[in-house]
Amino acid sequence: MSELRPIELRSDNAAGAAPEIVDAVVRANAGSALAYGDDDWTARLQEVARRVFEHETARVFPVVSGTAANSLALAAMCPPWGAVLCHETAHIVQNECGATSMYGGGAVMRGLPGDDYRLQRSSLEHAFAATGWGDNHVSQPKVLSLTLPSDHGTVYRPAEIADLAGLAAERGLRVHVDGARVANAIAALGCTPADVTWRAGVHALSLGAIKNGALSTDAIVSFDDRVTDELYYRLKRAGHVASKMRYQSAQLEAYLSDDLWLRSARRANQAMAQLAAGLAGLGVELTNRPDVNMVFVRVPDTVVDRLEQAGLLFYRISPGTIRLVTSFQTSDADVDEALARVERALDGR
Repeated sequence: MSELRPIELRSDNAAGAAPEIVDAVVRANAGSALAYGDDDWTARLQEVARRVFEHETARVFPVVSGTAANSLALAAMCPPWGAVLCHETAHIVQNECGATSMYGGGAVMRGLPGDDYRLQRSSLEHAFAATGWGDNHVSQPKVLSLTLPSDHGTVYRPAEIADLAGLAAERGLRVHVDGARVANAIAALGCTPADVTWRAGVHALSLGAIKNGALSTDAIVSFDDRVTDELYYRLKRAGHVASKMRYQSAQLEAYLSDDLWLRSARRANQAMAQLAAGLAGLGVELTNRPDVNMVFVRVPDTVVDRLEQAGLLFYRISPGTIRLVTSFQTSDADVDEALARVERALDGR
């Protein structure tokens, strides 16, 4: 019996690069260009982003990872004695090895509870009520960071972001969005990029691209001139001003052009919707609402073992719980075959 082909459901990080982005890098490789962002690609990227986000002074800073985008954006927004408020499951507190505290000179990360893996107004109100405002023994909340979509695949609607941002503004906090999969959220919500960023009160966005088809770059998009001025120096100090930035900027320019980022995200979301519906039809318990391209499911460990033996690639999160993620490369045939293998594993085959 021939070995079953693997079906990639571990992460959209495991997917390849979009052909349009590879082509853009090849085109950027012709001739020479000035270093450190003084090139035509980086200049065009600023204009493309300003059109896409409908913001006249937005500024894009390419970086090599989402961790760099989050930690440097937050460091530019939060003083060393300040605190960043976020959901307790947020990537910035669970998966980034204290990067924000390092780049922020010791800024404190405070994870708050919230249903549906999202912050609610009551979460923020309780945190504010429990803060010793003006007490120099207490780290003062300075930034609200929202993860869109959450690390469990749920989304904030624009009005919900605006409500939380408005509450934060009453206390003088600025607002950051960790958008590692923000294209998936925008595609799922059917809104504009501006609706979930500056128009809702957001000052800076960590723009994910690698998970959705880029080769080697994510970015920070700043909608606040003060944050922009800080980032100009902070990125250089942190080693994130690439000498051959044209290759990063070429990727991001292609990513944001011709709706590529949203088309790719829609494909990933559609694949997940098909997968999640099929799993539910087989009686598999879903532990989150898969608004985008990510679902967590609970099955016995014996079934998990059989799924691994059947060639499904996924992450074990905890005993009896696995995470499945689709990407722009996940085809309908991949989903159908994955569901067939799940059905056999559930039957003990």
